[in-house]
Amino acid sequence: MFLTISTYGNPERPATDLGFLLHKHPERAQVFSTSHGTAHVLYPEASAERCTAALLLEVDPVALVRRGKGKGRGGAPDSALAQYVNDRPYAASSLLAVALAKVFKTALHGECKAMPERAAAPLPLRVEVPALPARGGAELVRALFGPLGWDTVEAEPVALDAEFPEWGDSRYVRLVLEGELRLADALNHLYVLLPVLDDAKHYWVAPDEVDKLLRAGDGWLAAHPERKLITARYLSRRWGLAREATERLELVRLAEADGLDVEDVDNAVDETTDTEERPVPLAEQRRQEILAALTGAGAARVLDLGCGQGQLVQALLKDPRFTEIVGVDVSARALSVAARRLRLDRMGERQAARVKLTQGSLAYTDKRLAGYDAAVLSEVIEHLDLPRLPALEYAVFGSARPRTVVVTTPNVEYNVRWESLPAGHVRHGDHRFEWTREEFRAWAEGVAGQFGYGVEFAPVGPDDPEVGPPTQMAVFTRTSTDGSTESRTGSRTESRTESRTDEALKEVTA
Repeated sequence: MFLTISTYGNPERPATDLGFLLHKHPERAQVFSTSHGTAHVLYPEASAERCTAALLLEVDPVALVRRGKGKGRGGAPDSALAQYVNDRPYAASSLLAVALAKVFKTALHGECKAMPERAAAPLPLRVEVPALPARGGAELVRALFGPLGWDTVEAEPVALDAEFPEWGDSRYVRLVLEGELRLADALNHLYVLLPVLDDAKHYWVAPDEVDKLLRAGDGWLAAHPERKLITARYLSRRWGLAREATERLELVRLAEADGLDVEDVDNAVDETTDTEERPVPLAEQRRQEILAALTGAGAARVLDLGCGQGQLVQALLKDPRFTEIVGVDVSARALSVAARRLRLDRMGERQAARVKLTQGSLAYTDKRLAGYDAAVLSEVIEHLDLPRLPALEYAVFGSARPRTVVVTTPNVEYNVRWESLPAGHVRHGDHRFEWTREEFRAWAEGVAGQFGYGVEFAPVGPDDPEVGPPTQMAVFTRTSTDGSTESRTGSRTESRTESRTDEALKEVTA
């Protein structure tokens, strides 16, 4: 990862003063050890007219994996190969932001005992980041840096391959910032916005990150037009922390508008009148709706297909009505995380007999999954390529054939209500598609008719009158119990699956 900061001067105010402000001598190359690699500070040029400081971060991917205990970007489990083959050693991210804060800590705080007046005054600056992940594109880069006083914000998209321009642009940009700002302000802009644009952090976001954000955003974040997006992404969408940060920033904004101290505004709020309930996270609402559907169906033996890290399995275990719970996932690492979450190694014998975690692909039939009362596909189908969806349909509805199947998936129409989600983007980078309510209903009714099920639909989360709920749920109930559906579909499953696959391929191609 590479970053340069340049300034300009003259014999009376030489540009080499940048060395004093950064507390790094221009005539020496310095090396700093970080938790994930080595940071180098050097000066490619240092004259009275122009001085450039460069920060080069060499990331050790092995150390990154070891310290992350096998976790990937943003703390999520990753495949074994993706832990080592990724863009983190090369593209600016939270790794570079952390190195920036460590290497230039004093400058970040605006302190310089040798030249306090220079530290407090604006400087002609030029900042360049050759490779910056920008989830939201060049437009988002300009929207984030534009309101901060920079005269020039260049965000040049990087082509996927210069020899094949028809392939289009990658998600990376070359960033160049020019303008007269305090050095501390420029460094704080980078510290906050580098991980925001990457939309990921290499470490767990703890509550103290709110204080770090407000400290680095002092003087500019409260009034920023993209404040909510910055807050949500910087805090890795931990909505409780994002809500706390937003409330504190609003107090700052009100205080600045009225010329008051933040404490004066804070104390003016009567806490006894604050009766607003904290909203329940969408993931928890989804689990509650699934549990209610399973309870209403009278299910006791339940499959959690695509169980991930085991949150739903954990919720099912708390209810004694569910006597047997099987979590299935294709990722062995996700199952390992689920086992730790459930503390299977410490679980009592009776409780352990109720739960089982097993590895398997939902695109293949599996005799182990037959005979259960209910199956849950919670936020799973959107992670499959469309051509593979018919295989899942047959594996679940045609082969396993539980009495009840509960399916939840995002409602793409609701995405316009997520202020932190750039227009046209899906909610997660691994989503292959996201359906409208009409598309989901058409798919569900088609599957139900093909495999002998009835289906009912229910919203999950606030049901917006214009765009519907954030999550849509379908509850399938088997209507054929005499084997007629199996005999009707069994002999022609292969041809039907191929036909549905062809149709899906046509849709993708179109």
